[in-house]
Amino acid sequence: MPEHAQHNFDFESWSALVSNDPEGFEARRARAIEEAIRRAAPRTQARLRRLQWKLDQVRRAAATPMAACIRMNHMMWDRVTGPGGLLETLVEGRAPTPPQRNAKVLEFRPR
Repeated sequence: MPEHAQHNFDFESWSALVSNDPEGFEARRARAIEEAIRRAAPRTQARLRRLQWKLDQVRRAAATPMAACIRMNHMMWDRVTGPGGLLETLVEGRAPTPPQRNAKVLEFRPR
């Protein structure tokens, strides 16, 4: 069993921390996320950092933690059931459509 799978999540201590020390909770959360990303395969770390940035933006923009949770849940289901998502890949046996990586670069001249 992988090392991270053996880790026991202590809900009670996290819950007490967020209630008693929200800043301490955020610092501990950031450390736990960074540790999880560092344990990931090097080829996936950049993608995980981009995803975490996106999730952090959802949290910042949401009016409440529950609103953020609902938005993140929708994001997850879009990746499962949306075009090129997990369900389409598994059922139809197609590889996901790779993201388009070309863009038109505009030149802005100094004034």
